[in-house]
Amino acid sequence: MTTGVPTPTPSRPRRSRLRTFLPLGVAVWLVLEIWLLTLVARATSGFTVFLLLVAGFVLGSVVIKRAGRRAFRNLSQTLQQAQGGVTPPGGDSGRGNGLTMLGGLLLMIPGLISDAVGLLLLVPPVQKGVSRFAQSAFERKMRLAAPGTVGDAFQQVRIHRPDGKVVQGEVIRDEAPREPGGTYPPLNR
Repeated sequence: MTTGVPTPTPSRPRRSRLRTFLPLGVAVWLVLEIWLLTLVARATSGFTVFLLLVAGFVLGSVVIKRAGRRAFRNLSQTLQQAQGGVTPPGGDSGRGNGLTMLGGLLLMIPGLISDAVGLLLLVPPVQKGVSRFAQSAFERKMRLAAPGTVGDAFQQVRIHRPDGKVVQGEVIRDEAPREPGGTYPPLNR
């Protein structure tokens, strides 16, 4: 039904800075990696560059393997202590595995800049500094986030209509599945 009042056209949400600059940053990083590899190849030889890339890949895989084993060992010890009724200590025994694995992954990526950053992430003081920075940034973002639970976020629905309008809604199911393991009827009736 038309009332004669024009419907306002919804303005597009502003793109985040990350979505704007991430592709540009990746392109610049790739160009720098290739440029640096060609500089090293001119100064030494192509075989030396090949050996550097292979050594980075091997070192990165060893680092990732060791960090994964350490994480699995910490997990199994925690589970054994929990099964035994002992409260596991809240120490720093499992910290740093994620950054160690990230450092190993950066070593495995072909390139000298990524290798340098990966090697930096393997240094314990750098790991602690990056970890503290990431934790404070995460806590700051969580303080600014809207209150609610993760379940609330999954209950929100956006329906995109063919004319481009977005309708906010919420899914509420009052009916149970007909049988155990059964499926719900479709939402559009």
